[in-house]
Amino acid sequence: MKVRDLVELAGRNLRESALRNALTTLGIGVGVASLVAMLALGAGLQAMATRRLEKSGLFDTVIVSSRRSERGPGRSETDENSASSPLLDEKARLAIERIPGVTEAAPEVDFGTEVRFDGKPYPSAVAGLPMSSRDREAFEGMQGAFFSSGSAQEAILRQEFAEDLLGLKHRPAESSKSTGEATAAVRPLIGKNLTLRYAERVSGAQGAEPATDAGAFSVVPRTATLRIVGIIDESPEGMRGPSGASVFIPLTFAESLHVLLPSDLREGETTLATPAYRTVSVRVKNPANTQAVEDAVKKMGFNAFSALDAAHSLQRFFAVLNLFLGIFGSLALAVASLGIVNTLVMAILERRREIGILKALGATDADVKKLFFAEAGAMGVLGGVLGVAMGWALGRAINGGTNVYLHTQNLPSESIWLVPWWLVAGAIGFAVVVSMVSGLYPAARAAKLDPVKALRYE
Repeated sequence: MKVRDLVELAGRNLRESALRNALTTLGIGVGVASLVAMLALGAGLQAMATRRLEKSGLFDTVIVSSRRSERGPGRSETDENSASSPLLDEKARLAIERIPGVTEAAPEVDFGTEVRFDGKPYPSAVAGLPMSSRDREAFEGMQGAFFSSGSAQEAILRQEFAEDLLGLKHRPAESSKSTGEATAAVRPLIGKNLTLRYAERVSGAQGAEPATDAGAFSVVPRTATLRIVGIIDESPEGMRGPSGASVFIPLTFAESLHVLLPSDLREGETTLATPAYRTVSVRVKNPANTQAVEDAVKKMGFNAFSALDAAHSLQRFFAVLNLFLGIFGSLALAVASLGIVNTLVMAILERRREIGILKALGATDADVKKLFFAEAGAMGVLGGVLGVAMGWALGRAINGGTNVYLHTQNLPSESIWLVPWWLVAGAIGFAVVVSMVSGLYPAARAAKLDPVKALRYE
């Protein structure tokens, strides 16, 4: 039997029992729709989590620290793992920045100090941020603007510290109305000045007193005027260490201050000729190169940490989630397959005479099987296309309803639904396979009909 004749016969047979075949096809569509909606939800949640982690800088960041900092009360000064390790200073930072695949190696410059506003002192923690932090999630929807340049004498404040400067009481974070009121209340701070008081580290040769030790330095009190340019709700520091800073300044400007850092006196010596960093945050061009950069840093004698392990765990979680969502989504399709079997079995009883005539005209058992397989496959294709359309519409409705709820909670919109091309193709293909498998029994039963008995039927 030719393919054209097979398709023509299958189409004609499906049209003869239009209502029954349409209901069967609709059942397949509902099953595919549930499968698509479930997997699209899983894919959307995974994409949302990935976007958030990428914006937080976790996937493309390696945190480097010196092994000397591992020394503590229980460790010896001559511990092989710490005393012989290199110092994490400016020379080491530049060497790390030259590693292939590294775009930036930003040192951690944070210190406790005092700032003055409107003539009043306020103890606070200050941290330097590189200009690349502009893309971090914490700066989405911030009040004001980011730093104009890396060397600008500007500051970004945290919301709570801004409220302290104005003498406002902290409002509950869970109240959207209170959050809006607090945001409006601190906006007048933007454009005003802060006075930063800090301790500058000056080498012995440059200090007021002659140096008696080449490694000695002097500490000179200094002040700097900062213009407030922005206010944020949460800390943008991510993996870069303590997130308790309340005042953020450009990193280049922070380095130019030569502030005496706690790590300068904590590296196992009373004085150090060059500043030492507690950690260095290394950004990688491509997250795929993070592991290679991490290994290269470890070969240099430093500790290195990245979020790769957490990312792998997240991938395993979503793989298991998608598996279970796919299983539950396939249950409706399994029920629909029973409808295919029922429809084709009923077709055999109604078309016994037709089958007998086909066999009498020379049709083989294989031809009869192909005919029923063609009918099952046609219902699978139509049901798959219909199901993808229904699943897409269902996903849009779920996503829209979710965003309406988020707006009521004063939260930004999110896309929790995603239908990739592989899901569309896979859903239609799966529907066809299920339909063909469901047609195995009816096709085999039709092929076994005796043409003589079939022609005598009715």
